[in-house]
Amino acid sequence: MKKTFFLYFCIEIFTHYAPIIDMKALTQSTIERLEAQGCTSDDWSRVQIADEHSLKYVRGVRFSGDVSLGTFQKSFEMPGGIHKHTGLFNATLHNVTIGDDCCIENIKNYIANYDIGNDCFIENVDIILCDGPSSFGNGVEVAVLNETGGREVTIHDGLTAHEAYLEAFYRHRPDLVAALKRFAADRVAELTSSRGTIGDHVTIVDTGYIKNVYIGTHAKIEGAGRLKNGTLNSRAESPIHVGYGVIADDFIIQDGSTVEDCTTLTRVYVGQACSLGHGYSASDSLFFCNCQEENGEACAIFAGPFTVTHHKSTLLIAGLFSFMNAGSGSNQSNHMYKLGPIHQGAMERGAKTSSDSYILWPARIGAFSLVMGRHSSHSDTSDLPFSYLIEKNGETYLAPAVNLRSVGTVRDAQKWPKRDKRHPEGRMDQINFNLLSPYTIDKMFRGLHILEELESLSGATSDVYAYQSAKISNSSLHRGQKLYRIAIEKFLGNSLISHLERTDCSSAESVLEDLKPTRTEGRGTWIDLAGLIAPKELVIALLNDVEAGKVHSAKEFDEALRCIHNNYYKYEWTWAYEKMLEYYGLYPDRITIDDLIKIIEQWKESVVSLDRMLYADAKKEFSLSAHTGFGFDGASQRTIDRDFEQVRGDFESNPFVLSTLQHIERKSALGDKMIEMLKNLK
Repeated sequence: MKKTFFLYFCIEIFTHYAPIIDMKALTQSTIERLEAQGCTSDDWSRVQIADEHSLKYVRGVRFSGDVSLGTFQKSFEMPGGIHKHTGLFNATLHNVTIGDDCCIENIKNYIANYDIGNDCFIENVDIILCDGPSSFGNGVEVAVLNETGGREVTIHDGLTAHEAYLEAFYRHRPDLVAALKRFAADRVAELTSSRGTIGDHVTIVDTGYIKNVYIGTHAKIEGAGRLKNGTLNSRAESPIHVGYGVIADDFIIQDGSTVEDCTTLTRVYVGQACSLGHGYSASDSLFFCNCQEENGEACAIFAGPFTVTHHKSTLLIAGLFSFMNAGSGSNQSNHMYKLGPIHQGAMERGAKTSSDSYILWPARIGAFSLVMGRHSSHSDTSDLPFSYLIEKNGETYLAPAVNLRSVGTVRDAQKWPKRDKRHPEGRMDQINFNLLSPYTIDKMFRGLHILEELESLSGATSDVYAYQSAKISNSSLHRGQKLYRIAIEKFLGNSLISHLERTDCSSAESVLEDLKPTRTEGRGTWIDLAGLIAPKELVIALLNDVEAGKVHSAKEFDEALRCIHNNYYKYEWTWAYEKMLEYYGLYPDRITIDDLIKIIEQWKESVVSLDRMLYADAKKEFSLSAHTGFGFDGASQRTIDRDFEQVRGDFESNPFVLSTLQHIERKSALGDKMIEMLKNLK
């Protein structure tokens, strides 16, 4: 046992200190040579080298404290074809280790207390230092949603959208929040050090002030103004780029992200594959994977995956967003000039705003809804997803479910998976891209009940119905009921057919027996944990385990959430089966093959009906009014039409139109196939 421990100890020592073991002290002749090349040191005995033959590439360097130098044998090929040999030129180094084949030159001030990896290029930098024990941005508390505090999230290099969501929004469970903060504190303790790190293949050029920043492998920093107390969690397969004029304090930036063009960040977490640029400004905010933020401003926001804003006039403040696109001039208010900026709001997944929209928090906008105009009535439309909120004469009008027939909604759902820029390995956030899921369909069930109840209470002939400080017109109410039913029938049919495709269909008995779920997990309410859609019952059970001390780290917690995500479709069928029986008035022991055939026939009708609505909506983009602005200098209608066609193409060959027609054909054929298969079992 003692021998094994000793061997392990020796291996650890060799692994961690191999560069030091290979180092050699300077001889008198090498000291004289370095001094002849303009180098100085307070104590040459504290300077070590790997190869004295490389010393000709060390010129004009002031050494202080303990310094270790690797070899300088290669050259960097620069843009334009120029080559720069590796080495140290015109720099001051204090307590620094440098790996092999680095080029470090023109350091205006100094580099202090850093371990620099291999193949790094550092040029024209003011200062790089680690001052005292630092956790490099880990452990910073970000005050999301409420600027005055109360929903702080502790950021660290392993933070996921789901962990942050629970820490911010589950304040009614203080033991859970305390446990999540302990997980973060443990990680912070692991990362705290008195020495900074610059990984292999890092480029830092034309940059000002870098203090207490961990810089991961293959990161590139070009022209940044100030980086202070942060982490660039870069990886070889998904490097980070920080561009000109960037100022960032108290931050973490995950791999694959870019922060460019005078962006300013203060107490900000940037997730994987995000893009921030064009002077964007953010404070006390969280941005999770694939967010794109340009020109505008964010304050105290929780930006879940795929939150996008491109416009200088747009302010996002004190809100929860995900899969969101903010129109130009979008704005929210969290201050009613009473007790301060204490109000908050939420736009559930897929909700977006038109140009010049405004919402006075508190308010809650349902999933995949569109907000147009100004709204100050504090509406809660979370149980009426896929709606339009429209301002009319200063009042909020609600058009339930109308976004289900919008070609833009389907286009959004199709583009998100294609725009996921994260490297396939090491994805942190667990993202469910489904447009229709137990989460959204359950809301539709509730929405359908709400609309039916409004009609029952106020009468079928009422011109306007009131709901949650909003108004619903008679036509909107009845159209909403129809659209919700179509979407519900489409989802239930999708789940049934998917299940039948995995079922033994050799006999009616085997089909009907295999319909029954083999698990109970999945029943009841589902929730969206900032991208991860899951049964609430399973999430609550996990949270109970966390509070009971059965989950010991953020890594274990994330693995448990990943497991829930990976089993989504198993849980979905449990939920869909129960809802299918409820919606169609069936009983488990009495369901027949004829019942399944009717469900699939209804599914086929719903799919085709919805696709035809999408087809009609897409056709509006090619209407005569859409030709306005085409053709110039007194052009004839023929010229206008030809100009439009050259730019936009024609309707029949549009890729979305073609895919919609193909979808109708494909789903109709699938429905016919399943119906024929079931009929043969009778």
